[in-house]
Amino acid sequence: MRKLSEIERTFPESATVLSVSPLDEDHSSLRDIIGDGTGGLLKARDLVGALALLQQNDIAVVLCERELLPGTYIDLLEHIIAKPNAPSLIVASRLADESLWAEALNLGAWDVLAKPFDPSEVLRSVKSGWQHWYDRAKPS
Repeated sequence: MRKLSEIERTFPESATVLSVSPLDEDHSSLRDIIGDGTGGLLKARDLVGALALLQQNDIAVVLCERELLPGTYIDLLEHIIAKPNAPSLIVASRLADESLWAEALNLGAWDVLAKPFDPSEVLRSVKSGWQHWYDRAKPS
């Protein structure tokens, strides 16, 4: 029987994912879950680093820790929304409750994930976020 990683880690080459978190374990977990199946897994520890990577790369999905210190996912989301071909933003938090979910989605985030990461949930969310980004980006 094939493992989850062998079955579900298939992403199109254009599916570059940006992990934004001050926590090294977040980046490591995402690398373990997503693997090398994407166009790349980039990482930033803070808002400034994330904004620089967003300017330099065509990123499909951003997975962002709720608290960036300084700042929050909301600060990043404000920059992303203004960007042409904006990536889908997924918020991650140890306290991923209904109020965060409602707040994030109402502000324009794609999804909210609880930490520690559940591999199948991360893959589902990243894949659907990529599909949403791709559908908006493709020529009419």
